[in-house]
Amino acid sequence: MKESLLDKFMTRKGLSTSFWFIAIIMVTALIYYTANLQKEVPPIPQEVKSETGEVLYTYDDVVNGKALFQQFDLTDWGSLLGMGAYMGPDFSTDFLHYRTEYLYDYYARELYGKPAGELTSIERGAVKERVKEDVKKQTQLLKTTTIYTKASAEAFHQNVKYLTKMLTEGDHERGLPGGIIKPEEAAKIAAFVDWTQLVASSLRPGTQRTWSNNWPPEPKLDQGLTFMSHKVTLWEMLLLWTLTIVVIYIAYEYLFKKDPNEKLTASIVIDKIFPSQRRLLKYLPVVAGLMVVQMFLGGYLAHLYTDPTHDFLIPQSLFPFNVFRSMHTQIAILWIAVGWLVGGLLIAPWVAGKDHKYPWLIDVLWIALLVVAVGAIYGLYQGAMGHMRNTWFWFGNEGRELINLGRVWDIGLVIGLVFWFLLIISLIRKSATNNPIVGTIIWAAFAIATLYMAGMMPVHKIIPNYTVDDYYRWWVIHLWVELTFEMFAAGVIAFFTASIGLISQKTAVRTMLFELFLISLSGTLGVGHHYFWQGLDEYWIAIGGLFSALEPLPLALMIVEAMKNAREQKHQGQPNEFATPFMWIAGSAVLNWIGAGFLGMLINLPTINYYSHGTYLIMPHGHVALLGAFGYIAIAFLYMTARTFSLANKTQWDDKLTRWGFWLLTIGVLLFAIPTYIIGIEQTRVAHDFGYFTARLRETVEPQKTWMWLRTIPDSMMIIGAILVLTDLLRKTFFAHKSS
Repeated sequence: MKESLLDKFMTRKGLSTSFWFIAIIMVTALIYYTANLQKEVPPIPQEVKSETGEVLYTYDDVVNGKALFQQFDLTDWGSLLGMGAYMGPDFSTDFLHYRTEYLYDYYARELYGKPAGELTSIERGAVKERVKEDVKKQTQLLKTTTIYTKASAEAFHQNVKYLTKMLTEGDHERGLPGGIIKPEEAAKIAAFVDWTQLVASSLRPGTQRTWSNNWPPEPKLDQGLTFMSHKVTLWEMLLLWTLTIVVIYIAYEYLFKKDPNEKLTASIVIDKIFPSQRRLLKYLPVVAGLMVVQMFLGGYLAHLYTDPTHDFLIPQSLFPFNVFRSMHTQIAILWIAVGWLVGGLLIAPWVAGKDHKYPWLIDVLWIALLVVAVGAIYGLYQGAMGHMRNTWFWFGNEGRELINLGRVWDIGLVIGLVFWFLLIISLIRKSATNNPIVGTIIWAAFAIATLYMAGMMPVHKIIPNYTVDDYYRWWVIHLWVELTFEMFAAGVIAFFTASIGLISQKTAVRTMLFELFLISLSGTLGVGHHYFWQGLDEYWIAIGGLFSALEPLPLALMIVEAMKNAREQKHQGQPNEFATPFMWIAGSAVLNWIGAGFLGMLINLPTINYYSHGTYLIMPHGHVALLGAFGYIAIAFLYMTARTFSLANKTQWDDKLTRWGFWLLTIGVLLFAIPTYIIGIEQTRVAHDFGYFTARLRETVEPQKTWMWLRTIPDSMMIIGAILVLTDLLRKTFFAHKSS
């Protein structure tokens, strides 16, 4: 019978070739778009002047203002072009809205001799057209000089007064303490914020859309959605459903279909623990302890979101909201990343069949990571509180959402990651010969160790242009986590499931290669779904939208694989020594699909994202995906280490506590998604009906307080679940009893 094209594709050689082919195409495309980046980003004018000749601010003012905005970590209180936290305002939208309101009143008095509030509907229509003329036609964002009308210049001065008062005196109703930022610093921040307002309001040359593709929605300017977003959304849905069916068909028809003579790999037998693996035990309480701290911080932040006027045990003047939030996100990244490092170091001796020549190097890495963690957390606090005005960039809070670490701690983390990679490759490089699973682990580890550096360019100073800066920031957040970590997970899961006898080596390799193909296809240019509204050209709506539709595909495959493995495990009729870590891996596959796939698609559709961008609707996706997709695998690695110790030392083992921890965390994070989803939907409706400015007002979320307080239940469940995991790991390692 003649072999079909699909049959050839699904062979090991076909899958391997396809993976490299698509990976090269995707990376080449990303490099091409990056090389053209400077041609499409909004320029920073050398100066912004009033038509009367007054210089309002200069290029240096914008860049210095950006540095101050980062130094005081304002992106962990409010947001900028929709990127950041949701306690404070969106600074760009505030400046645009207040400028527009001022212009309405200015031109109402000029045209009709009365304030805007007294206009008839017909008069108001005429004033609206005059305001649009000022904002869209008379104001152009240029590289040389941008000219404001006299009216817009006056509006700018009013905005500077508003922002200076808020930043210096604080905003008690929205949890911002005063007394940290000086008036002259606030004025520089205002220049930077006004530039982002120009990005959001002035037209890109030769088009009828703004530099931010008409975001935010502003009814007073008739600024709304473009047809491109609707068209891409339609194609996203078509691609998603069609290709999901194709992937599931391929999975059952080719990947999991057993050959008659195919045998499962004999399960790995653990009768000893290598010295380097034993040294990993000290990592377990640190990783699990950081998880507990991060959960407590999340619960505390939920209280502040609900009622920012109260302190809740700790004075906000001592620990403001933005400091807590930056710690909450950074500690999450730290414990998850270190948990993954533990997994790589645990597996390497098994793959090689021998241990490191110098096992004490594991202790060196542990000390280095501990120094980075403690130093980074100290810097996050001191920097945001204004105690490192001269050294904030190097040691303080860098103020870039989700990658806030000061540059010294960035460098320390990269050194630790590279050291980790060298430890792995030095041990298993010979085992990579004709073994794609080992090769995947090696090269994914290399990518993890090096890609973090994308967020550190240039090393010695900030990137002046916010749009360029955010472009590379998402490289770390998206490509680091949703590409390289996914590949590492695919390799490790393939090794793990084959090693414990759940699937054959042949099936593991074939499934992993297909996952790598899908991850490269979707994850590389899928980063574009973060670029819709932050100053890049319109084609990113198409690129980001269409590749976002592909991102759930490898996740769907992972959940199918997990279900298949669970069935194999059940049919074996024999106990699986690694049932506990497998439970966390299977849970990861399910939550990965729910969080990154289902909830991710909910907000990534351009038509929806235009209105939901920068609202609570983003929270369910971010929390479920991060904990489920990556946190659970980190926990699985911790339990794999603990189980290895238990088997080698023949200590007692039971799953009672970990199962309680698993279900409390799982149900808790899913319940967390419900109130945040409901609040986010309401904000999205308000953004659609009244504009994004109104959606971000405290008055809009205040009626949702009941749903906010209901978050106490899932928050408490997750905190208790994390404590149980920490307690269980300590009991199974440092306080383990010998089996009778």
